[in-house]
Amino acid sequence: MNYEHLDSDKKDILIIDDMADNLRILSSILTRDGYNVRKALNWQMALTATQTLLPDLILLDIMMPEVDGYEICQTFKAWELTADIPVIFISALDDVFDKVKAFRVGGVDYITKPFEFQEVLVRVQNQLALRSARLEILKLNVELEHRVKQRTCELEKTLQKLQQEITSRHKLQNKLLDIALHDSLTRLPNRVLFIRRLENALNRTQQESSYQFAVLFLDCDRFKVVNDSLGHPVGDELLLAIAHRLQGCLIPIDTLARLGGDEFGIILDNITDINIAIKVAERILQQLSLAFKLSRYEVFMNASIGISWGNKNYDRPEYLLRDADTAMHRSKAQGRGKYHVFNPGMHQKAIQLLELENDLRRAVERQEFLVYYQPIISLTTGKISGFEALVRWQHPIRGLVYPGEFIPVAEETGLINPINTWVLQSACHQLSIWQHYPVTPEPLTISVNLSAKLFSQPNLVEQIDRIIYENQLNPAYLELEITETVIMENTDAIKIILQQLKQRKIKLIMDDFGTGYSSLSYLHNFPFDALKIDQSFVKRMQENKENMGLVPAMVGIANSMGMSVIAEGVETQEQLAQLRSLNCNFAQGYLFSKPIEQQLVLKLLATAPQW
Repeated sequence: MNYEHLDSDKKDILIIDDMADNLRILSSILTRDGYNVRKALNWQMALTATQTLLPDLILLDIMMPEVDGYEICQTFKAWELTADIPVIFISALDDVFDKVKAFRVGGVDYITKPFEFQEVLVRVQNQLALRSARLEILKLNVELEHRVKQRTCELEKTLQKLQQEITSRHKLQNKLLDIALHDSLTRLPNRVLFIRRLENALNRTQQESSYQFAVLFLDCDRFKVVNDSLGHPVGDELLLAIAHRLQGCLIPIDTLARLGGDEFGIILDNITDINIAIKVAERILQQLSLAFKLSRYEVFMNASIGISWGNKNYDRPEYLLRDADTAMHRSKAQGRGKYHVFNPGMHQKAIQLLELENDLRRAVERQEFLVYYQPIISLTTGKISGFEALVRWQHPIRGLVYPGEFIPVAEETGLINPINTWVLQSACHQLSIWQHYPVTPEPLTISVNLSAKLFSQPNLVEQIDRIIYENQLNPAYLELEITETVIMENTDAIKIILQQLKQRKIKLIMDDFGTGYSSLSYLHNFPFDALKIDQSFVKRMQENKENMGLVPAMVGIANSMGMSVIAEGVETQEQLAQLRSLNCNFAQGYLFSKPIEQQLVLKLLATAPQW
């Protein structure tokens, strides 16, 4: 088998990652920057790819099936042909990533997910430059050795030239080291150098009992809006201005670093009290609140800051930075333009909640959500009459997360609004697609839950109008499910919104009827088309067979008010027979089908099931 490198100057990069999305993103970034990129999903593919053509650089994911990233790296370093190829590890922020082990087995650097495009390119460029330098040095050494053997008569001249080349090599090495430890845009220390200085500070706390320091983690609020609207050159100019303003708030012994994107880290060195760090944070927030007069624009910017107190209880500098990051996200959740001091005594559950908030914010940005659809059955015909849209979170590490775990956090943080709007848009779009297929019954409805938080938005009806218009959907096929808590909060304002939706022929359903605290008088004041009986009442029918619990009363209330009834959580044939005997109109539950992915809906409809 032949092993060779490409003859052209185009560098070859091999990406080893079992996540296709990661491969696609990295490949796109690097290909666009002029690199030849090859991809491998597992160790066997990576080995084949390396045997076919030796790459100039390897990007290697830690979390790999069967053979993890550490073992793959160790194997490459043990193989003579690949021993000198630089390996950059890839790790998600949440991964248990042992950096000491990564460098021990031969890794030269690491990149964290989610990817910061510029950071990826700079790290790749740095390592390729270092490798080129090493190859050049090897080449020079061979040439020097040959010259010594061939030109013994010119020994003095050769030694003089050798010294010049060694000096040049040292300059090159120092230049590359500087590039590897500093941000290419701001020339500030980068994350690698920042972690080293954090480690030095922690070591000093072990040696000097009086020495104390603090870490500030700063994230710019709304920077992405500026970058997306005014362009990356303006974004770069703003980052330089922010870095300059931050330096003005510090003294020379402090460390300011750009950690990536719009995130900055600060080490306040040799301070005596946490209040000093708080005063610095307040001064920074005040300075960043002033307008930035750029070359073509005037931009306003603020930031969220997390503060952690450095002490000898920390084993690793990464943990200290993590706690500052956690505090920063807590300050962001409390309102932008604030600071928060990390409390080491926080309960572990609170930490887990912060991590969930972190993940959820990123999930909203990356649209990591899926819509599953559960069929709603007409008890008159026994056939599918519609589907309820149910959101799921496709977490990149934990897999499928159900709404009971993340919806309460989304409600608390305000993230429920973009999630809910996205689900509504996705469900309406999907229904508009299904309606073009002959297997789809007419009419087929889509039912979407609306959070109470959405009703605080002044443009809710306009948003729904836009979604219906964009998807060319008949509003009569759209059903919106609303809990009793919605109509309890601000009845006059909610009543107006519901009446506007009713005027558009949209069906309104009171969800989880019977579980709230509203009185029946509320039903007379709001234009609901149907009541949905909570599954807890359906389950109790079998426990109380004589009068079937409260379900007959609920059906009677709905019938007396001209409303339909939907029973959820139907799991047995006996429950189905009981509901039919009560003249319940619709039902859904595992007896018919669990919630399914959108690609399975047409297959289900094609079978024309009937119960």
